[in-house]
Amino acid sequence: MDLEVFKNIDLLFVGIAVAFIGTMGFSTYFTDKNNLTNKTFLALCFTGMIWSILNYLSYTFHEPYLVLWILRIAVFFAVWFSFFIFELFYYFPYESSKYRKIYRYYCVPISVIASSLTLTPWVFKSVSEFTVEGRVSKVANGPGIAIFGLAVFSLVGLGIYYLYMKMRVARGEEKQSTKLILQGVSITSILLIIFNFVFPAILENPRYINFGGVFFIPFIGLTTYAIVKHHLFNVKVITTEALTLVLSIVTFIEVTLSDNIPTLILRSSLFVLVLTFGILLIRSVRKEIEQKEMLQRLSVDLGHANEQLKVMDKARAEFISVASHQLRTPPATIKWYLAAVLGGDYGKLTPNLKKAIERAQLTNNGQISLIDDMLNASRIERGKMEFIFESTDLEKIVQTHYANLLPQAEMRKLKLTYTGPKSKLPPITADKEKLGQVVNNLIDNALKYTKTGEVNVSLTATDKDFIIQVKDSGKGLEKGEESSIFQKYGRGKDSKKQSSGLGLGLYVAKVVVEHHNGKITAKSDGPGKGTTFTVTLPIKTDLKAEVFDFTKNQTP
Repeated sequence: MDLEVFKNIDLLFVGIAVAFIGTMGFSTYFTDKNNLTNKTFLALCFTGMIWSILNYLSYTFHEPYLVLWILRIAVFFAVWFSFFIFELFYYFPYESSKYRKIYRYYCVPISVIASSLTLTPWVFKSVSEFTVEGRVSKVANGPGIAIFGLAVFSLVGLGIYYLYMKMRVARGEEKQSTKLILQGVSITSILLIIFNFVFPAILENPRYINFGGVFFIPFIGLTTYAIVKHHLFNVKVITTEALTLVLSIVTFIEVTLSDNIPTLILRSSLFVLVLTFGILLIRSVRKEIEQKEMLQRLSVDLGHANEQLKVMDKARAEFISVASHQLRTPPATIKWYLAAVLGGDYGKLTPNLKKAIERAQLTNNGQISLIDDMLNASRIERGKMEFIFESTDLEKIVQTHYANLLPQAEMRKLKLTYTGPKSKLPPITADKEKLGQVVNNLIDNALKYTKTGEVNVSLTATDKDFIIQVKDSGKGLEKGEESSIFQKYGRGKDSKKQSSGLGLGLYVAKVVVEHHNGKITAKSDGPGKGTTFTVTLPIKTDLKAEVFDFTKNQTP
């Protein structure tokens, strides 16, 4: 019974070591699968796990020939474990590296030769002198044991030398990480040299070989911490790794307590499953955290980009506003001079000259309309439109813009009529300039989209409302366009073919009318049957000066 207890204790130590090495190796690898340092560390942990298991088996079985081959395979992996120690220190902390001559022409060949010799009698000839417990107590070494020792010591020593030189030139966090690995490998190397080389190779006492996996823990633990230092600070990852390790150890304890073969197989399978799914869980947790960190970084970058875009948009809008104001003055002056010439203030015009000036006036009016659209665009880009309300004469506003556009109608050979109210209208509280722009846009649009026929402008009033109507016999609207044409940059079908513009006139008109507590609508019987725009404004209203913020108030 005592013998079984000791066997179970040995197995428990080995199980803890294997679970720890496997968990740390795969956890580190999944932090960045393309990183060469992580790949090498996984290979190191994998060979370390196999070596640990073989060392335990060599101490457990009592068949001489079987134990001999287990020992040979164990030292075979010991050579490659030493090789991966060198390779890890050769790469760390870089993601990729070029192979130097010392790697190609010394480390790889000596590893191949030494590992091949371990499978022959040149290293281990035989095993003998089993104890009463059935464990091997003496190994007969061959002359190749010196080559094995030279290979292992040179590989590990060369790796430690590279690590030490990197630590000397490293700075800050990289220096601390390198120092941690150097401490870990020093502790592990001392333990392995004493208990896994001096004792079995020189003193021919393999009693402590089975604890080789336990001796790896300082090196594997500190190396894992150094490689994924930043990630280990995350509590969620630490918790997941700790949980996986604890479950692996608990299930392995169950393996050690098995009293028959079926139970041993079942519990061993459970241990493998727990370890596998634990590693997959750690991988998924790390991936989730990486995605969250990436989203946080993208969010910050997006915030900075948005701030830069706001600055650029503001500068662009201000440029458009200033440029538009400067451009508006010349055509406005030209407009009044052309109107004076056509009105006969500078003498009678010949028919050909009058026709040419009318065309110039039409082009100039289109230029003014386009500049007004640019001004509205700049206001929208800046996000603000200021309203200044005062008592004004609505009929005068409508008559003025009707008169201004009458020459344009004559040029297009269209009949433009105005029907005023039957009686004097009360004053309206309004922003005279912006309300005038609404009237101008409605009449101007009607003229643009009417090839033949007439456009009628009317102003009436009820007990509660002023009603402005602009009715044309033009292209009309298709079903559904009655509301879409009032959206920002919204234009009717084929509108671009008939008229230039930005598609902002009716959108701004809707904003202006609604801020006068009014309503604007469009009605059409269909394509080719004309359109009627109706603006309804309340007579009694209590309006105060305000600034409309486009960024907070989106008119659909």
